[in-house]
Amino acid sequence: MNGFQLGIVVSLACYLAVGWYAGRRVKHLEDFFVAGRNAPTVLILGTLVASFMSTNAFIGEAGMSYQGHAPLVIIMTCFNCLGYIIGAVFFGRYLRRSKALTVPAYFRARFASRRIQMFAGISIVAGLSAYLLAVTWGMALIITEVTGFSEVAAILLVWASYTLFTLYSGSRGVILTDTVMFVLFSGIIVVTCFFIVNAAGGWFTAIESLATYQDKPGIIAWHGRIGSDVYWQTPWEALIWASILGVAWGIVVAVSPWQTSRYLMARSEHVVIRSACGALIAMLLLYLVTNFAAATVNLVNPDITPADSTMIWVAQNLLPTALGAVLICGVLAAGLSSASTFLSLVGFSVSHDILGDGTEEGAIAVGETQAQLRAARIAMLAVGLSVIGLALMLPRNIYWLTHFAGPLFASSWGVVAFMSVWSKRITESGAFWGMVTGFGVNVGMNALSLAGFVEWPVIADPILVGVVSSYVAVRIASNPEGHSIVASTYRDALHHMPAKERDPLVIQQTLVWPKVMVAMGVLIAVAMTLFYALPYGQAVAQAEQMALGVMP
Repeated sequence: MNGFQLGIVVSLACYLAVGWYAGRRVKHLEDFFVAGRNAPTVLILGTLVASFMSTNAFIGEAGMSYQGHAPLVIIMTCFNCLGYIIGAVFFGRYLRRSKALTVPAYFRARFASRRIQMFAGISIVAGLSAYLLAVTWGMALIITEVTGFSEVAAILLVWASYTLFTLYSGSRGVILTDTVMFVLFSGIIVVTCFFIVNAAGGWFTAIESLATYQDKPGIIAWHGRIGSDVYWQTPWEALIWASILGVAWGIVVAVSPWQTSRYLMARSEHVVIRSACGALIAMLLLYLVTNFAAATVNLVNPDITPADSTMIWVAQNLLPTALGAVLICGVLAAGLSSASTFLSLVGFSVSHDILGDGTEEGAIAVGETQAQLRAARIAMLAVGLSVIGLALMLPRNIYWLTHFAGPLFASSWGVVAFMSVWSKRITESGAFWGMVTGFGVNVGMNALSLAGFVEWPVIADPILVGVVSSYVAVRIASNPEGHSIVASTYRDALHHMPAKERDPLVIQQTLVWPKVMVAMGVLIAVAMTLFYALPYGQAVAQAEQMALGVMP
């Protein structure tokens, strides 16, 4: 057994041990679904970032940066990160206040509608099962490349690893293992960046070399590579693309079930706000480090094929064996954390929102117990078996599934989620048809694109067209005469902050987090100016002078 195989086996055993430990504390559905609603800031922060940072971040997007588009990935990330704050302040804390077991259950309570809960649950099953399939393929691909295992064996190993601890421990295990994985992949990517930059001759040497890199001109310019050999012809096309997709994924971060469901586990609304601020800082730093490191790999090896295997090449060739194994385990940890979140949410929706009676009272009544926990676990196992069957039978298409399944919820849920809190005009009919329309438009446009019938321009991205269509449907279907007294009363209750959330000392402690977030933003801007913009501009100016025959 080589170092990579040993590292994978040991890390998976550790995650199973953590899941087993957490599972021993599961006594009822609130423990299994929402971790007893008692998770502190560090666990919510960890699970927010870990559930978002799947293998796509360290494989697909790192490969994109290696090809010359790191600045665009970082621009998108800036918009994505804003979704944490907008989502937590304008939706997440109210969702937590509802004390629902699942996000679809919140929609049922808000609109007094079983059909909305069922449709939201069905959309979770469709979207997150597809996302889970993509993540399973991604992790299996990594294991196959670094260990020599067959694809079938790798898929089975991946499936067993995230299924076992999720099945037993539910949300308690998921948020605990997510946080462990977050610490692992964050730490190792910083160490990896150090080795990459050192191999490239040091930070300022690397910046100077990348600024004048002839094989991929513009690799670290603010717009990345442009021209006839890439998708974007001009800097403004690149900026528009990154901005639109950034906004779209920002909506995903703000309302998607694998992000907002984390707030249902928070100990308080203050934890919701604090963890969102922390997640913004962590995500921005992680993406800056990861994608600049991936671009710098060009100075060490400009011929990595495919580009998606950049970090795998670094682990196998640039790092000491022990650290390389840890890097691979870190990338797998990012995938496992997302997979466990997706599997738990799909299982919860099947057992509670679709097949169950869907009522909160029935879910937490005194005396209910092992039978309901067993039903939730059986549903989760059935979903997992379906995913592994698809993973073994279907041709791999990681990129399309990832970019279809994730944004699906922005189109279907985005408008309804925010309006459920802030609009008095939205009715049950408007909410239902808004969800259905956004979902249908997004799926239909993506299907046409996948079939090759049409290539949508970035300005007409299915995510945004779905959002606009959902809003139009809400406005048309929300008949003023369709208002429900029950739904209106529930909405009014959401705007009454519980007395225990009003402690002045706790409020002051929470307000420290936005201040730290702003301070970190200023610090990052200053650091980017000193360590990137100025040396980059100087290197480009010197290259231009030399090209003109003028000595600097």
